[in-house]
Amino acid sequence: MNDLIAKASILVEALPFIQKFRKSLVVIKCGGSIMEDPELVKSAMCDVVLLEAIGIRPIVVHGGGKAISAELKRQEIPVRFVNGLRYTDDRTIGIVDDVLHNVVNANLVQLGENAGGKMRGISGKKVLRAERTYSTDPVTGKSEDIGFVGKVSGVDISPILEALEANTIPVVTPLGTGADGQIYNINADTAASEIAKALRARKLVFVSDVPGVLRDREDENSVIPTIRTDEIAKLSADGILSGGMLPKVQSCAEALNAGINKVHLIDGRLHHSLLLEIFTEDGVGTQIIRPDSIL
Repeated sequence: MNDLIAKASILVEALPFIQKFRKSLVVIKCGGSIMEDPELVKSAMCDVVLLEAIGIRPIVVHGGGKAISAELKRQEIPVRFVNGLRYTDDRTIGIVDDVLHNVVNANLVQLGENAGGKMRGISGKKVLRAERTYSTDPVTGKSEDIGFVGKVSGVDISPILEALEANTIPVVTPLGTGADGQIYNINADTAASEIAKALRARKLVFVSDVPGVLRDREDENSVIPTIRTDEIAKLSADGILSGGMLPKVQSCAEALNAGINKVHLIDGRLHHSLLLEIFTEDGVGTQIIRPDSIL
């Protein structure tokens, strides 16, 4: 009986959050090594289905870098890097297109349906308008070609809204289409941020394989629970924000400036971290907010 009462208490604790976020748009970006762990990705998609079932309107945007790398290796397609970024030629963009849609997206849709959700896979090619981008050499400052890698120049949210109106959960690939019809690979974090901004989503959640922003990168227990955007510069100067985390947090700040209420960075290696972050007072990751936000 005590176990049953404890379960009921959890539901009661979640009630104010369920009421607060009901009908809210929440963009969830899934990436990192959790995409390679069947149990973790299954758990994440189960959480997404639960969010929809209680009245929240989730939109999933996913990565797929490791699956793409595995397929390139299987087909013995040589990979070359420019300033640490994979060069995407004609053959590679074909592999990226195929794997993201027919492997990664299809798997997420199937897992959501297995959990009882109504899912709709949506190609980013129908949502994201893109233009070619270049890499800057850190030493010479020279722009270098990295192939069919793009930046977002516009977002057509109509396919996503149609899916939501049909009471389905959109699952979007991070690809874009240029004005000439060329397909471009888009950074999945960027794709999620741009989609969230265009939708004016209430929340943007990054689910990956890190617990949040760490004050000490060697200590996973040193998660910073809350970062205000006016603290980012100092955290960068102090070396706390560095490497790939700095541009991620900067893109979070841009999303907040565009109207997103809160951005969350959470660890998908923790089962049900998405639910714990949204439906508990303390949360489990790092939330990024504007200076004037009320906690």
